[in-house]
Amino acid sequence: MNFYKALQEIDKNKKNIVVTIISGENIGDKILLSEGKIVFSNSNTVDWDNIISFIPTNNKSQVLTINGNKVYFEFIRQSYNVVVCGAGHISMAIIKMCKILDLNVTVIDDRLNFANDAIRAGANNVICEPFEKALDNIYGDNGTFFIIVTRGHRYDQTCLEKIINKENAYIGMIGSKVRVRKVLDYLEEKGIQQVKLNNIYTPIGLKIGAETPAEIAVAIMAEIIEVKNKEIGSSTYSDELLTALFSENYYNIPKAIVTIVSRKGSAPREIGTKMAVLKDGTMIGTIGGGCVESSIRQSAFSCIDNQKCKLIQVDMTGREAEDEGMVCGGIVEIFIDQIKCI
Repeated sequence: MNFYKALQEIDKNKKNIVVTIISGENIGDKILLSEGKIVFSNSNTVDWDNIISFIPTNNKSQVLTINGNKVYFEFIRQSYNVVVCGAGHISMAIIKMCKILDLNVTVIDDRLNFANDAIRAGANNVICEPFEKALDNIYGDNGTFFIIVTRGHRYDQTCLEKIINKENAYIGMIGSKVRVRKVLDYLEEKGIQQVKLNNIYTPIGLKIGAETPAEIAVAIMAEIIEVKNKEIGSSTYSDELLTALFSENYYNIPKAIVTIVSRKGSAPREIGTKMAVLKDGTMIGTIGGGCVESSIRQSAFSCIDNQKCKLIQVDMTGREAEDEGMVCGGIVEIFIDQIKCI
């Protein structure tokens, strides 16, 4: 099976790691691990068991030197889902922002007309049932963000009581200090551990002085982005990237995947950032723009023509970077992984 096909089909809620040799005679050889099990390998000659023993325990993507060769361990981010309890004005703005951010969003409300509003706003899933019943069928995981913005504290209480013991990436609840305190006190009396109550984001959203529903939604989504992006060192093969690779328009065009595998200083993008370069000149995604991408594009064309992978270093601290108007400094290592076609 092709690596990218295997990547597309794995359970993204599991712990998935891509291990790629990026220097030496086995450059480009790789495996895909899901919950510690090899689900894809393009080489039977590499001692993968030895390399697997070096998997970083901090779960951050990084390059290690093993037996004289550089190996890139890439921890793949899980898929993210947003669950919104309540379909009022704030929720409508949250739905629209989730669509912009490519976040799957589920909305729950027990009022048919409000549920229909969520459908029209573009929610991926809308559940028109009592909150308690709906939440019984939502299990949560480490990529689920729960937002509680219902029409009253008794509904907040019901939702939080159902959500708090679910696995989650974030639980946020709207409300005044008095309203929130009542809910938290009730749950504490019900035996909910204080440590779990302390992890609830309330008052919800970053403190930006938000007043209107749209502004409150911005504050909430900004907080979720902040929580999500604290997972520095993990990377993602975006839906945009994978969809484009498998699309009819690009399927048979030789291409290369460009990945930032290490960085020093104030480089513009994080480790794991990716871009596809196609032989016809199309580029999907970005690794920072400017002359960096222009230079990488030419290197990618060369790798495609020669059917070889390559590790290159880009220095953004020198005079050339200054002349090109780069505001960021730093040095990045970039791995170019050529593929004939998907």
